[in-house]
Amino acid sequence: MVKIRLRRIGNSLGILLPRGVLAAWGVGEGDVLELSGNVIRPPARGGFSHGELDELRRSIALAVVRRYTPRQIRAQILANLHRWKKEGVWGGAYEEWLDIARAEDDGRLFAAMLGRDEDAVRLRQSAPFVGLLPREEVRRLNEEAAG
Repeated sequence: MVKIRLRRIGNSLGILLPRGVLAAWGVGEGDVLELSGNVIRPPARGGFSHGELDELRRSIALAVVRRYTPRQIRAQILANLHRWKKEGVWGGAYEEWLDIARAEDDGRLFAAMLGRDEDAVRLRQSAPFVGLLPREEVRRLNEEAAG
């Protein structure tokens, strides 16, 4: 247990936390801590940050590209989109994916799956090439991303 002394900071009182505690919590200057009752703690991490989540999606897309041909990927995209539309599950990005899959332009397909620009990041949020990788590989990629 570490004892922390209250100190005057301007017209208020505050505390200084040891750098080791801040590092262990993964917080720094400008971050927010939670105060609940008589406990101060870092905010609970609710999974991945946006950047981490996109890197996970990108790593899954890369694994798909390494394992399958563009033709196989397009076939899966078209099959998924057809099924989702029939089931009434249709998102705004799906029309763009449909155009990409029908265009048979490998560069455009790979740009959407692996690019780092805003459009690629947005499109990966609704990636219709799911179902190609074995569950074990997807699980391994998720575990690697979680650290």
